[in-house]
Amino acid sequence: MSATADHAEERTNPAARLGFQPGQVVQEIGYDDDVDQELREAIEEAIESDLMDEDYDDVADAVVLWFRDEDGDLTDVLVDATTYIEEGGAILLLTPKTGRTGYVEPSDISEAATTAGLTASKSVSVGKDWSGSRLATPKAAKSGKK
Repeated sequence: MSATADHAEERTNPAARLGFQPGQVVQEIGYDDDVDQELREAIEEAIESDLMDEDYDDVADAVVLWFRDEDGDLTDVLVDATTYIEEGGAILLLTPKTGRTGYVEPSDISEAATTAGLTASKSVSVGKDWSGSRLATPKAAKSGKK
């Protein structure tokens, strides 16, 4: 594939745009009937494997977290999700877009991410009904280095 084709794929494939790569182990949390199946398939295509479910009991490279306002305390869910990923790994937090059932305020996401010790990037549209925020675990903080 040419460099131009690679860049075109990053623009059109949300999974590539979000940084998913072949060989990664990605655990999915919060799956329900309302998730974006096209995004799930794009992620599986990008990592060349199936997403691991909530029962996966090893460490993953990343977590895809579907979260709706009624799913409980976002900070607690994010703290729990960090226990599933490698040092320096990322959580892709997916929340319903404005006006959709289960919408989560951006300020709530920012506050929960900060409280959970995560660094948030800006929100991106990942489908018709869902927005995504890539949340990173700080490498130095996890390893105890300064």
